[in-house]
Amino acid sequence: MTHSALFDLAFYLAAPFWALMVLAPGWRWTDRIAASPLPMVPVIAVYLALALPVFPQLWAAVSRPELTGFQELLTLGGGAGAIWAQVIAWDLFLGQWMYREARTLGIHPLVMGPLLVLTVLLSPIGVLLFLGIRAGVRRASAHHRVDSLRKANAPTPGRHQGES
Repeated sequence: MTHSALFDLAFYLAAPFWALMVLAPGWRWTDRIAASPLPMVPVIAVYLALALPVFPQLWAAVSRPELTGFQELLTLGGGAGAIWAQVIAWDLFLGQWMYREARTLGIHPLVMGPLLVLTVLLSPIGVLLFLGIRAGVRRASAHHRVDSLRKANAPTPGRHQGES
């Protein structure tokens, strides 16, 4: 298989899982699939197919990170493809975590859908926005719990402190 075909394959292997999280967030199988690390495995296999032939150059670039080393690695078809497959696998991992965390926190799918699409395209921005939304939801949830506890412990009219 050519470098170009493997480059394309990395995204095509991840795309169905992104589609499930964006288009079918309420389907029970989406949650089960997103909870598994297995969706990343085929993308990692593509990474290995691209990375192993250029491993000496890849190792040189990551063990002594310098811009020129990465530039040289990216001139190799396998090097650029390996970095791309690594990004695709990592983005999918982040997307799965975001999807599961959003479901746990009750963040609406209409908020998460566009955010997941943004994460596919520009993961640092998508993750940063998600972390902000997540913090806001957690803060609101904590305030709601405190208010509920206060109301539950407040004396009711006609009842004196210490009475049950």
